[in-house]
Amino acid sequence: MSDVSPPPAPVFHARGLSKTYVMGDVEVHALRSVDLDIFEREFVVLLGPSGSGKSTLLNILGGLDAPTSGEANWRDHNLVGADDAELTRYRREHVGFVFQFYNLIPSLTVLENVALVTEIASHPLNARDALALVGLEHRLDHFPSQLSGGEQQRVAVARAIVKSPDVLLCDEPTGALDYETGKVVLAAIVRANQQLGTTTVIITHNAAISGMADRVLRLGGGRIVGEERNPRRLSPDEVHW
Repeated sequence: MSDVSPPPAPVFHARGLSKTYVMGDVEVHALRSVDLDIFEREFVVLLGPSGSGKSTLLNILGGLDAPTSGEANWRDHNLVGADDAELTRYRREHVGFVFQFYNLIPSLTVLENVALVTEIASHPLNARDALALVGLEHRLDHFPSQLSGGEQQRVAVARAIVKSPDVLLCDEPTGALDYETGKVVLAAIVRANQQLGTTTVIITHNAAISGMADRVLRLGGGRIVGEERNPRRLSPDEVHW
């Protein structure tokens, strides 16, 4: 009998993903036959310049967009064949999103912004615990206008993780932040990955962030043009740009 364990099944499995946008007489090929597997608890960085297809790929994995052709699955969920109601349920139950812009509700406090999500989640964290995870337990009663940009982004991270998502999808989460603030936000995302076991995908054009990943996928011209695995993940304190 063999002692070799079978390889783990990917939580994301995509084959032949293509996405074409038609703008008048012009066709823009955002993705071209992308094959992709992402595994449970992985921390993956999708690295590439603007226009390489990163955001389109992330939006398809998150159920926010559909490919022109190809297949994409989250575990046993067929993301390509799903209707709007199924995709809404998938996003609500399984996915946390962090975008470059925070999209907080200005009339709600920090705690209320995060607690709002727990009302639609099946197995949410305590909102205070989620804010403690990102180091904002002392800002619960403040409003977004009273926070710095980095603090607002950390609230957005807490809002994404409070519903205990299986996967956290981050679109340039430090793109609007300065160096030191960006590292604080990255540290919050890393804690979610390590302490909650959340599969995490970050897209960025900042090559330095790739040192924090288990695996780095490089995109160019709508294709995955390179893949590398880090022998050791760097901590946010070790990342410099």
